[in-house]
Amino acid sequence: MVDKKQKKEQEFKSDVLDIDRVERMTAGGRRLRFRALVVVGNENGKVGVGLAKGEDVGVAIDKATKKAEKSVIEVKLKEGTIAHEIQAKHGAAKVLLKPQAKGRGLVAGGTVRTICSMAGIQDISSKMLGNTRNKLNNARATIKALTKLRE
Repeated sequence: MVDKKQKKEQEFKSDVLDIDRVERMTAGGRRLRFRALVVVGNENGKVGVGLAKGEDVGVAIDKATKKAEKSVIEVKLKEGTIAHEIQAKHGAAKVLLKPQAKGRGLVAGGTVRTICSMAGIQDISSKMLGNTRNKLNNARATIKALTKLRE
């Protein structure tokens, strides 16, 4: 008998986009923590992004994965690509997503490529129009663009 937790773990694949070491000053010195940015998806139209901090890397990744699974969105796919061109902005990050012909592949880099592959998009072209390399803002802009899709 498979319980709900095991079923959910089998359903989603996860990938770590970014791990940062963050510090805060206290009276006793520096307090170190780790921040993890994780993307989860079932490669069939569902994808989510989670961000969490923890005392060590493993704890941060686990917490971020749980948050990502809670924030899963449904992406409307049309024959392995998106239905129309879409643009979204989050902070300084601006992303442009364009549908492509079948067999063209994922013409995207970095964060956008990871999120699109986790969502199950096989043919797409993307361009980062914003002037930032911040992976968190790029991920949130991509998720915002995918939520704006209509069929």
